[in-house]
Amino acid sequence: MDAEQDSLANPFSMDADCRNCDGLCEARSNVVHGYGDVGAEFLFVAERPHAGADRTGVPFTGDAAGRRLQSILGELGFARSEPESEEPDLQNVFLTYLTRCRHPERAPTDEEVRTCEPYLNAEVRMINPEIIVPIGQRVLDALATDYTTNRPGDIDVREAHATTIRGRGFELVPMVDLESQTDAQTEAFVEHLLENVFARDYRQTKGRRGR
Repeated sequence: MDAEQDSLANPFSMDADCRNCDGLCEARSNVVHGYGDVGAEFLFVAERPHAGADRTGVPFTGDAAGRRLQSILGELGFARSEPESEEPDLQNVFLTYLTRCRHPERAPTDEEVRTCEPYLNAEVRMINPEIIVPIGQRVLDALATDYTTNRPGDIDVREAHATTIRGRGFELVPMVDLESQTDAQTEAFVEHLLENVFARDYRQTKGRRGR
């Protein structure tokens, strides 16, 4: 974590009472902004807060999906806390979403994703990660459109899971949705990062800061 960072939770002080989407304000419990190390080289992005994160206000906490991701982060050396933690102790990783609010009965609309886009764009710009992990097809489509030469639907997240895709200035390592992810897929993702990403100098994709 950068020495000047005061908190892992919403470190960029984004609007915690955002009212931009009428269809979400009354349905959500919390606006769930990003969480983690602002100097991170790894950025994980899901479509929207899971039920646990909506309750706790902290990304990827409070439910089975959060425990799976935190377990992955622990195996990769990014988490120094237990997978059940509601305030994970993270280093070199930042966790966030396409949309910051959860409707319990539906996925976010395209308009809601567009409305929330400035939050994600600001985090990507300020963190400037080396590796971005899009979790799920919708996130992969969105990031592939913005940061690679691919179009929505060009890449199937199930086929691209635990592989590396070259982006504009960084790399994408897609992951299938945490809710449907099997133990074998989790193991394959961890192995890919350990054996194919950590084992080489992934920083060459950006040619910037050393750590």
